[in-house]
Amino acid sequence: MQILFLPLPWTLLLCFIGWFVFQFGAALLCLKMPDRWFSPHRFPFRAQRWESSGRVYAFLRVQRWKRLLPDGAAVLKSGYRKKALADFSTENLDRFMIESCRAEMTHLLAIFPFWVFGLIGPPIIIWMMLGYALIINVPCMIAQRYNRPRIQRILDTYRKRTFDSGQAST
Repeated sequence: MQILFLPLPWTLLLCFIGWFVFQFGAALLCLKMPDRWFSPHRFPFRAQRWESSGRVYAFLRVQRWKRLLPDGAAVLKSGYRKKALADFSTENLDRFMIESCRAEMTHLLAIFPFWVFGLIGPPIIIWMMLGYALIINVPCMIAQRYNRPRIQRILDTYRKRTFDSGQAST
């Protein structure tokens, strides 16, 4: 329900500012949350059966377009960059898994404020803002869900080799 009636240019300006604030606010909120809340093995982050260990995302050709997505961590001083992995140690891959969950939650939280724009614009703006929120955030969430099973397979391989090496020496 529209409660603020502004000229169109002001409404558009408020929409741009609002989305920036909501996106940035979601990122800051998730950065403040403890790492333990972002376990890739717990709901909602664990892979679901229908995802077929990430193969469903190959159907969406994620590997072709995910490089076009921005890495928001570059904006935040304490952000963890996920665009390209340079360190394949188990510690860094574990960190990647947590930060991937954090990124997914950030984008999920950034979708929900779409309704606020109905306070400054006609009812149709709510649907337009929902569309915008989904177009901007869902591809980023898909990329995280695509990456996690792949990184998990690498971690499992490393841990199996370490376990086998440890077993062989005892």
